[in-house]
Amino acid sequence: MQEASFMGLIRTLVIIIAVYYVLKFFMKYIAPILLVKYVQKQTGQQVQKEPVTKEGTTTIDKKPQERNIVNDNVGEYVDYEEVD
Repeated sequence: MQEASFMGLIRTLVIIIAVYYVLKFFMKYIAPILLVKYVQKQTGQQVQKEPVTKEGTTTIDKKPQERNIVNDNVGEYVDYEEVD
């Protein structure tokens, strides 16, 4: 029967931690690049990235000017009084 050694335990923990960090790096940096290339290949289109803005900057998009056209034939104005 074999016994577990302390060095074997340490070696196993180091391998688990190393695999965790390699997968974390892959999922954060490599996987998005591969995913974009896969989508581009499947759709045949260019995927555009959103423009990068620095943290703390404020972007204001102005609404287009619209003319408020009031149609007098829409309804009827009813004058009312409050009843106590």
